Amino acid sequence: RHLGDVVFAVEEFAEQDILDAMGIDDPFALSGLYQGRPVGEKSSMDSGALPDRIWLYRRALLDEWVETGVSLEALVSHVVIHEVGHHFGLSDADMHALEADAG
Repeated sequence: RHLGDVVFAVEEFAEQDILDAMGIDDPFALSGLYQGRPVGEKSSMDSGALPDRIWLYRRALLDEWVETGVSLEALVSHVVIHEVGHHFGLSDADMHALEADAG
């Protein structure tokens, strides 16, 4: 219910302007992306804004699956959970710390 307004989309690769904005040269280096305003930053003044979106990049995920041997289900779950974390305002450092504590 907390993700009801988030749009999930799958593309082959991230668009070049996204890669450029993130300083990423290799499209295989980005397997997922959250675009939107984290829940804690939302405002009632946000009317007319595009819905938050979580992108999964199929080719990057498949390449990582082949290279790492991690199951595709585990890999996709990891990326989705990571991007959902961004939706709730967690930074990459926050999520790495949570993963380290859970592991």
